[in-house]
Amino acid sequence: MIDMGENGHLQSVGNGGGESAMVDAENAARPRVTEPSTAELVQRASEQISRLVRDELALAKAELTEKGKHAGIGIGLFGGSGVIALYGVGAAIATVIIALAIVLPLWLAALIVTVGLFLLAGLLALVGRGQVKRAVPVVPTEAKDSIQADIDTVSAAVKDRGRA
Repeated sequence: MIDMGENGHLQSVGNGGGESAMVDAENAARPRVTEPSTAELVQRASEQISRLVRDELALAKAELTEKGKHAGIGIGLFGGSGVIALYGVGAAIATVIIALAIVLPLWLAALIVTVGLFLLAGLLALVGRGQVKRAVPVVPTEAKDSIQADIDTVSAAVKDRGRA
């Protein structure tokens, strides 16, 4: 039988055999759990963030390695296709010379095709030179000007704040 004792705690009252046990009503149902301190929580967070950053960097490294392998293979295949395309251009040039040789002497057909190729090469060189001139200087002038404007704005704000 259970009865409320004088001090407000539950008491088990035996069957006359003198058995009684004191049960603390507040602490009987819940085990004692200590909460971690703020320092421990900060330390755990720091360790977890460090581990997370290391894991993310390892993942990025593995991903870039895999992508680098694919890029290397792709670049090699592009280079191989360029070589084969060069042989194809040579065969096409030979075909044009042979076709012109039907109506002209062979030496004249070869000369006409050669001059045409040099003219095309010169034209491409001039266009390429113009593109390179547009790219020089390599300094990103718009970004540089924007950064300088930002620096000037911050400097002016600091000076105005110092005067106030």
